[in-house]
Amino acid sequence: MNYNWNWHVLLETAPGGGTYLESLLGGLAWTIGTAILSWALALSMGTLVGVARTTRIAWLRAVGTAYVEIFRNVPLLVQMFLWYFVMPELVPLELGNAIKQIPPPWGIFIPAVLCLGFYTSSRVAEQVRAGIESLPPGQRMAGTALGLKPWEVYWHILLPTAFRVILPPLSSEMLNLIKNTSVAFTIGLFELVGAARSVQEFSFQVFETFAVATLFYLVLNLVVVYGMSLIERRLAVPGFMGPAVTITAGPP
Repeated sequence: MNYNWNWHVLLETAPGGGTYLESLLGGLAWTIGTAILSWALALSMGTLVGVARTTRIAWLRAVGTAYVEIFRNVPLLVQMFLWYFVMPELVPLELGNAIKQIPPPWGIFIPAVLCLGFYTSSRVAEQVRAGIESLPPGQRMAGTALGLKPWEVYWHILLPTAFRVILPPLSSEMLNLIKNTSVAFTIGLFELVGAARSVQEFSFQVFETFAVATLFYLVLNLVVVYGMSLIERRLAVPGFMGPAVTITAGPP
C-alpha cells in the first residue's frame, strides 16, 4: 500500500475552525501551560519533602519517605485516573460536586496539573535529599555554630548549594515532565498528543501530523536543555560539578 503524502493538509481548515496547524499549535500551548504549572508545584513540594527527609525530626522523615514511596511507585497513568475520576468521590460531597461542575477544559486541566505535579515532586524530593546529603556536614555545623535556626541553615546555606549541585538531574526531570504531559490525553486534555490524534482522525494524514507533533516536542525540549545548560554553567559549584580545577605550586 502506497501512502499519499500531503503536507499541505496542515494548512487546510479544521472542522472546528482554523487550520490543522493552528490546532497543533493550540495543543502545544496547553502542553507548555501544563508543564510550567506542574513544574512549579513539583519544585515547591519536592523541596519541602526533600528537606523533611533530611531533618533530625523522626516523624517528618517518616512522612517524607511515605510521600515519596507512594507517589513514585504508583504508575503515572493510574494516578491520572485517580485524580480525575476518583478524587471527586473521596472529598466531601459539596466539594466533589463543585469539582465535577468545573467546565472543560479547566475541569481536565486542573487534575492533570495536580497529578503531574505531585508525581514529579516525589522524584524532585529525592534529588533535593541527595543534594543536601552530598554536602559536607561541616556546612550544617557551621550554620548552627553561627546561631542560625534549623530552617535558616537550610534556607541560607544548604539549599542554595544543593540546588546548584542537582541542576543536571533537575533538568532531566523537567524534560521528563514535558513528555509526561502526553498522559493527560487519556483523560481528555487537548494537549499536543490529543491535538495530533484529533487532526489525524479528521485529515487521515497520520505521518504528517505526528511528524509535526514530534518536531514541536523536540524543539521544546531542546530549548529547555539549552536554557538549563546555560544556568548550570553559570551556577556550577567548583569541586561539585564539572572537572575539578587543580592548582599547582610554582617552583620555589
